[in-house]
Amino acid sequence: MDKIAFYDTKTYDRKWFTALSENTGVEICFLEMRLNADTAPLAAGCRIVCAFVNDDLSQKTLTVLKNNGVSAVVMRCAGYNNVDVKAAENLGIRVYRVPSYSPTSVAEHAMALLLSLARKTHRAFVRTRERNFSLEGLEGIDLKGRTCGVVGTGKVGYELCNMCRGFGMKVVAYDLYPRWESGIEYTDLDELFKRSDVISLHCPLTPETYHMVDSHAIELMKPGVYIINTSRGPLIDSSALLEGIKSGKIGAAGLDVYEEEAEVFYEDVSLEVMEDDVLNLLLSQPNVLVTSHQAFLTDEALEAIARTTLQNVRCFLLGEETDRELTKTAVNV
Repeated sequence: MDKIAFYDTKTYDRKWFTALSENTGVEICFLEMRLNADTAPLAAGCRIVCAFVNDDLSQKTLTVLKNNGVSAVVMRCAGYNNVDVKAAENLGIRVYRVPSYSPTSVAEHAMALLLSLARKTHRAFVRTRERNFSLEGLEGIDLKGRTCGVVGTGKVGYELCNMCRGFGMKVVAYDLYPRWESGIEYTDLDELFKRSDVISLHCPLTPETYHMVDSHAIELMKPGVYIINTSRGPLIDSSALLEGIKSGKIGAAGLDVYEEEAEVFYEDVSLEVMEDDVLNLLLSQPNVLVTSHQAFLTDEALEAIARTTLQNVRCFLLGEETDRELTKTAVNV
């Protein structure tokens, strides 16, 4: 029976992968630690490794995996910026991903962040639990009639465009591959920054998109702009974002991702001293709402992720081709 070393295991992973892997002919060995060069030897005896967004799949880690008999890596996520795909190809390790699972889940979370910030429900929740029913300082804004700039109109971004339209918002978008048939108004990135009351990021992390929201971009934006990021943390220069918050140029920020999240997100660090001063300061701001990379976390998405990941395992074991394999096919997010 083939074995899968499943790194960075959480209870919600076990639920669906255990249920759906029955009668598949594979055995899943669940591991709590993240994957890196030091933990890679734990995959010895497994032909396949299952990894997630904050696992380290650098050349060094991949080499250790190869030396321990691993022939395939199945990512249980869409993003793969943490994978050295070229190194995997050179080592003969096949790499697969889950390009789509539940675009609605991520888009709805982006909208939830926006609605919470717009109506300050996150602050009202804390107040009323302390029996403080004052409305002072809870003034919000209407979304209807405002302009949402959507950066990236793939499956998730497209879903968000439709949701914003449902709220009566105007939508402008930027994408290297526009969906002209959708009726969405496309513009260049600088113009989107200038026109938008709300900016929501839904694009992959590449060298070109790294820190696309920096001090220059923020300078172009409207005073009081809302920024939402449910995609990848390094799309935003966190220090520039903090300065924008402090100066009042940015009215609010909803972050489900953070560029230095790897050692913090998905873990309980409530009893530890946090050394990341930028994250500490962002968390302290009343108009910043941070969630811990949970936009994907719905039953529907988790089931879809497990199903597709196990399909990728099947493709590897049977030698079947799939466009979900990164080491053979160039895939657009």
